[in-house]
Amino acid sequence: MRNTAKITTAVLAAGALTLGLSACGSDKDSTASDTSGPLIVAASPVPHAEILNFIEKNLAKKAGLDLEVKEFQDYIVPNTATEDGSVDANYFQNQPYLDDFNKKRGTHIVPVVTVHLEPLGLYSHKVKSADALKSGATVAVPNDAVNEARALKLLASNGLITLKDGAGSEATPRDIAKNPKNLKFKEVEAAQTPRSLDDVDAAVINGNYAISSGLKPAQDALVLESATNNPYGNFLAVKKGNENDPRVKKLAKLLTSPEVKKFIEDKYAGSVIPSFK
Repeated sequence: MRNTAKITTAVLAAGALTLGLSACGSDKDSTASDTSGPLIVAASPVPHAEILNFIEKNLAKKAGLDLEVKEFQDYIVPNTATEDGSVDANYFQNQPYLDDFNKKRGTHIVPVVTVHLEPLGLYSHKVKSADALKSGATVAVPNDAVNEARALKLLASNGLITLKDGAGSEATPRDIAKNPKNLKFKEVEAAQTPRSLDDVDAAVINGNYAISSGLKPAQDALVLESATNNPYGNFLAVKKGNENDPRVKKLAKLLTSPEVKKFIEDKYAGSVIPSFK
């Protein structure tokens, strides 16, 4: 039976505080998790939880895996909950984001297996092409370091701006060398970028938030990230030391199975791309 918990904003806030307090006095940091119960995985609703729920319904029982999915709307609590043992694993993020998170928050989360890519895209309710953006147009971008840099790289790769030499995974608008359209940038929380479309001329939106807001990246994006040599694949992750949990190994195998590949391709039609063969 599927167990999916949808977490409200209020509960998230309270949970984040509880997690922070409990982590200070917890001795779980040095021990592997208990592997006798169900594998509890924190995930973003779309597409991560949808993929996990497909596994739970169609593949888990045959593989001997008891899987429980918890949905989170943000990019912070899944990692802090994995760190303190409230959940066993998470599935929502990419390597540059995780590296930045571990560095800034002192967590010890590690990837297990890469599953898919959600191409970042530029969207607009006001223009039909990126070239049609007028001088002085306002573009919303995610306000976390990694996704903001990724958004700026997308704009640069499509000729809208030029970044300074050496601008890396923490690039900000201050690293723009040339801005021929004199674009202005509005930094907002990644989850809020779809809602900003009515207030700005265009917005750079993460694939999962685009899909969950009814956008179809493969069709609606003015410009879209290429999947070729893309470092932003999303993966299953655990706290360091739990990589060999037999439940985690079972889920990793299922996440990269032919059945999941077909599910992703059929359901998302190019808006989510499998990262495995």
